[in-house]
Amino acid sequence: MKKIVSALAMATALFTGAAMAEDSYPTQAVTLTIPYGPGGASDLAGRALAETAKTYLGQPITVVNKPGAGGMNGARSVSEAEPDGYTLLLARVGMALTPAVNPQASVNWDAYTFLGALEATPMILAVKGDSPYNSVEELLKAVKDSNGAMTYAASGATAIDGFTSQALLSDAGMDPLTAATLVPYKGGGALATALLGGHVDFLAVSAGSLIPHIESGDMKALMVFAPERMAKLPDTPTAAELGYEQAGQVTGWSALYAPKGLPENVIAKWDEVLGKVATDETWLKLAGRRGSISTVGKIDMTKYAKEQYDLFHGLAKKFGYLPE
Repeated sequence: MKKIVSALAMATALFTGAAMAEDSYPTQAVTLTIPYGPGGASDLAGRALAETAKTYLGQPITVVNKPGAGGMNGARSVSEAEPDGYTLLLARVGMALTPAVNPQASVNWDAYTFLGALEATPMILAVKGDSPYNSVEELLKAVKDSNGAMTYAASGATAIDGFTSQALLSDAGMDPLTAATLVPYKGGGALATALLGGHVDFLAVSAGSLIPHIESGDMKALMVFAPERMAKLPDTPTAAELGYEQAGQVTGWSALYAPKGLPENVIAKWDEVLGKVATDETWLKLAGRRGSISTVGKIDMTKYAKEQYDLFHGLAKKFGYLPE
């Protein structure tokens, strides 16, 4: 009888200890994987989150950059990690876009636990400062009249900054692949330089690459691809405001992901942490400095990730990059 009681006591102790360990998350530093290199928009967003959230989490957050394969190297490493809450991903729009346009992508869009949205990172439709076009309508009319002679810069046809211009052309009733000619450049700096140098007629790329040139007057912002107007460009309308249905759904974004199968207590802890980050002055100040719009607590990330996958998969089929 004593052996039975002793065994029961030991089992109870083990169960209680495990429960306490589970409830005490986190007990050590959390690693936040950035799937792109240092210094870019995703890196800045990840470091801002790490700096802000550590106070509410009660443990340090270590940022690790794992670039490569358009963000898929870092994404895959997190999707394959233990679902214990100690390895997280600073997800970007590429986590939905890449598998949407590439059936051979190494990570599916839904290979994660979606902890929450972080920010929208607007894209800006811009022309050179001395361009004759002062509105989206004027630019689109010129594109239509040019019979494919006008050019725009993007990092790739199926990259986010390729889909911005193509979605707009499609919304305007033009063939997105022939109405204007895509000229590829690598990186936001090169894209901005191409427009400043007069090598292309327009572009629609990340706000962070263009804001300094817009503020100096060297570029004109005609429209933003974002859920709301940018604080730095209060007079520039959004694509949705102007009635461009497809373009109105295209924007950059950041979110917080974890491996699939994350325990409920870890999800609950991050719900609590992100709830506090949402109103944190440091987080909001850093987001504004990056030209981003905080979306913490405003979006159902599981639903939004699926909508973004469906959007880009649908556009890829409609534009001929994937078979119908």
